[in-house]
Amino acid sequence: MSEKRGIFLILLTAIVSGVSIFANSFAVAGLNPFVFTFLKNAAVAAFLFSIIILIKDFSKLKRLSRKQLAQLASIGLLGGSIPFLLFFYALQSTTAINAGFLHKTLFLWAALFAVFFLKEKISKRFILAAGLLLAANFLLFNISSFGFPEMLILLATVLWAGENALSKHALKSLSGTTVAFGRMFFGSVFILAFLLASNQAQGLFAISAPQLYWVILTSFFLLAFVFTYYNGLKHLPLHKAASILLLAQPITAFLSLAFLGKPVSLQQGFAFLLIISAIFLLFGLGLFLHKAKSKNFSYAPKRA
Repeated sequence: MSEKRGIFLILLTAIVSGVSIFANSFAVAGLNPFVFTFLKNAAVAAFLFSIIILIKDFSKLKRLSRKQLAQLASIGLLGGSIPFLLFFYALQSTTAINAGFLHKTLFLWAALFAVFFLKEKISKRFILAAGLLLAANFLLFNISSFGFPEMLILLATVLWAGENALSKHALKSLSGTTVAFGRMFFGSVFILAFLLASNQAQGLFAISAPQLYWVILTSFFLLAFVFTYYNGLKHLPLHKAASILLLAQPITAFLSLAFLGKPVSLQQGFAFLLIISAIFLLFGLGLFLHKAKSKNFSYAPKRA
């Protein structure tokens, strides 16, 4: 039951991610991406703090040990700040296609961290599914070059995967909401320090009304993402949770087709089919076989 709850929450995360990517395509341009990221992270941290107060978990927050606070600060540094700075800096010098391909390899790095640091066991079924996901990623993005900007994006992706592993370890003793709050709060603090050190903090006071609208809207998407993901990750192995997130891609494509009339190419359609097949191989097939065995056992005739 615990794993089913985890799968359900991560599936919600993938849906939120797919809708969020679609919505972000309409975001107002011209806003400093570092300022934009800080505002979103800070807003989500405030929302999560409110949730903690509402569910009466503030007493647990006050009882956090120094070790746990250090864990949350590390999660904020590795997941909520440095990777974003690297990613957006590199994105100015590379294509969205290259960035997309490298970022979508996160599930592979997360699996490696899960094996070596969390001692998760990788099944042959997952290896096959990972091959399908990697092939789908290649068909969708087809990376054209690899230079210094791509190295920075790859480093950011590895850091995000490492943060996922660290978060999974922290979830042994902390709630998903607390870990999500730590990531967003400390991430905001570190990004603010960067803005101050690089003389970009003045951008915080140059936000127009339309830009503020998009900050608030995308903050709600980010809140739903981190809330469902970290609460789901508590009940699911990291390598499986990270792979489910790739379902966001076909969801975004469906929304683009439904609302914008943007056609899906044959190559993209095949890639989406590979992603769905891989997720079914990981979860749906096992559930189907389990139910089939249970049914056969239940209706098996009794021997005299």
